[in-house]
Amino acid sequence: MSEVKDFLSPVKPTWCPGCGNYGIWNALKAALANQNIEPHDVHIVSGIGCGSKLPDYTRANGLNTLHGRALPVATGVKLANHALKVVLTHGDGSGYSMGGNHFIHSMRRNLDMVDIYQNNKVYGLTKGQYSPTSDRGYLSKTSLRGSIEESINPIAIAICSGATFVSRGFAGEIKHLTWLIEQALQHRGFSLVDVFQPCVSFNRINTYEWYSKRVYKLEDETGYDLTNRTLAFEKAFEWGDRIPIGIFYQVKGKPAYEDQLPVLNAGPLVKQDLRTNVPESIKNIFV
Repeated sequence: MSEVKDFLSPVKPTWCPGCGNYGIWNALKAALANQNIEPHDVHIVSGIGCGSKLPDYTRANGLNTLHGRALPVATGVKLANHALKVVLTHGDGSGYSMGGNHFIHSMRRNLDMVDIYQNNKVYGLTKGQYSPTSDRGYLSKTSLRGSIEESINPIAIAICSGATFVSRGFAGEIKHLTWLIEQALQHRGFSLVDVFQPCVSFNRINTYEWYSKRVYKLEDETGYDLTNRTLAFEKAFEWGDRIPIGIFYQVKGKPAYEDQLPVLNAGPLVKQDLRTNVPESIKNIFV
């Protein structure tokens, strides 16, 4: 049986005191332990940014990649050894901006991985520029008169792009976030966990207090059907005095990408002999 302490790294976090990344980090460790996943059976892939330091702070297989390129690297990890539980942690800048194209294509392929976004609605590591999820009018070092751009909607994009598990959490609700990540770990297919992660240093609008007054849990809504795609899409655009968190949409039974690759029927590639399952008709190509 794994325990939270099994995932403790000797490297101490350097996040700002009060950073929402602590909540995400603690929820992820608790979820892995609750699901009895051992450190050697999980691989955490990240991009560049404050939250992307998480693999260094966690005792597990880990890889810190290029800005915006966490998903293609994670895809390679999953296809090389699909026995691993692959988890991604990256920010809204690295994941939704530079990595936006990878985000869409990973979802439509339905790769079996858990994709956690530390969404603080600002570029925290580079000291406070506006990000793809910053609200229109947001004042920052790169939008002195307020951002003139509309913010993207990750939940709506995920529902449209084929993700089979679409959820949102809040770093100030660690117990609920732990449960969400556990549900994502249990799901077979691409799982999005978008997390409201207050940046205490640069985003003075979307604070813990701001979210706490507004968020409500979809599972507490009478009659909410998380298999109803139209209803999930409507909830994705709900913003203002009430903001939903929880599981928006889930599809069970859709084959994961790696389930459809014949070469993986013989087991993970890392355990196969070289050129296993190569048809006789093309073997001479590799000689």
